[in-house]
Amino acid sequence: MRVIPRYTLPEMGTLWSDEHKLQVWQEVEALVAEAWEVEGVAPKGAASIIRSAPAVAPDAWMARERITHHDVAAFVDLLAEAADTAGPWVHYGLTSSDVVDTAQAVILTEAVDLLIAGVDGLFRVVRRRALEERDTLMVGRTHGMWAEPTTFGLKLATWAFEITRARERLDRARHTVAVGKVSGAVGTYSQAPPAIEAHVCSSLGLEVEPASSQITHRDRHAELVATIALTGSSIERFATEIRHLQRSEIREVQEAFAKGQKGSSAMPHKRNPILSERMVGMARVLRGYAATALQDVALWHERDISHSSAERIILPDATTLLHYMLVTFTRIVDGMVIDRDRMQQNLDATHGLVFSQTVLLSLVDAGLPRDDAYRIVQRCAASAWDEQRDLFVVLSEDPDMPLDLEQLSECFQPKLSNTGVVFDRLPSST
Repeated sequence: MRVIPRYTLPEMGTLWSDEHKLQVWQEVEALVAEAWEVEGVAPKGAASIIRSAPAVAPDAWMARERITHHDVAAFVDLLAEAADTAGPWVHYGLTSSDVVDTAQAVILTEAVDLLIAGVDGLFRVVRRRALEERDTLMVGRTHGMWAEPTTFGLKLATWAFEITRARERLDRARHTVAVGKVSGAVGTYSQAPPAIEAHVCSSLGLEVEPASSQITHRDRHAELVATIALTGSSIERFATEIRHLQRSEIREVQEAFAKGQKGSSAMPHKRNPILSERMVGMARVLRGYAATALQDVALWHERDISHSSAERIILPDATTLLHYMLVTFTRIVDGMVIDRDRMQQNLDATHGLVFSQTVLLSLVDAGLPRDDAYRIVQRCAASAWDEQRDLFVVLSEDPDMPLDLEQLSECFQPKLSNTGVVFDRLPSST
């Protein structure tokens, strides 16, 4: 495994293990032999012998690679030895990329399936919590400053819709990378007819790369890693919101704090949003992997292997990190502690400033030019802010105020009756 165990969940770690990779390589080799049997070239039973041959052990494979200095050649040597009489049909008509790229497509689709399941799980939890909090009033903030009233459920609804878009992108990226090739050196089918490739790819649930040169082309992988990075950036946005709302001065939302947990080695009072901060750091790493994947697109002529060393790191790491992020952030949202009383207190602490736009429009409706109305509200809001007085009181005392107290009072009610349309649009699943 490439990612440190701390951030590797078992399901994804198994997919990227050397054992699994070598098993998939062996299945590709068996399917090629199977296709040669259909063509009447390989003897009947060769594929069965290759498929049932003892699996190549990672330790033995790495030991042989220290001699061959070529990982696929080392694998082929060991599998041919294990296949005994079917040994000559191991890797028959193939080049390394036929095995590596086709097998990698299998593993990537398996990995993306785990990511999609993680996205679906996160959506379900976020959607549930959005509906639970659809009427929970709180201060909406822009530029980190008080803006207008909103609800916590509406905030979470924006997360839910973003998660559905992540699901759509992962679906597309899965289709894009689910492509194999068995077209040989420089992709000319000089040693194996297209029927071999068709049999192998269809058996593995893959499409055929229509023009492969000698590899499946890396714009496909770049699309996937960019999609992974974008999904990570969405989680970063959500996690950043939790971090801000957990700040001591705001204290509206916080991560669950387990029994026995310590927030600081030095300050016993601390309850830090450590998991949300972890999401932010991981999103930064994923964006770096996306940049590397983009650089892997441009290879020399029919192929080189400048992408290979990078992919051995970024493909396992990117999928593994996002999988960890999805599972962990789902747990964060599910256990998130919401302080509704504190949200109301913070709303009250604005002294009504968050209703300034409603007052402005009411003054316009009353016949004032917009700029005159704006200046009245702005002047009174500044006084309310500086003097820590309610904006309603300051406005009611202003000599230029044309609204009576009843009209003015009506302006200081949240205008959220139309937000129901957002929840009506919220799908029941991704």
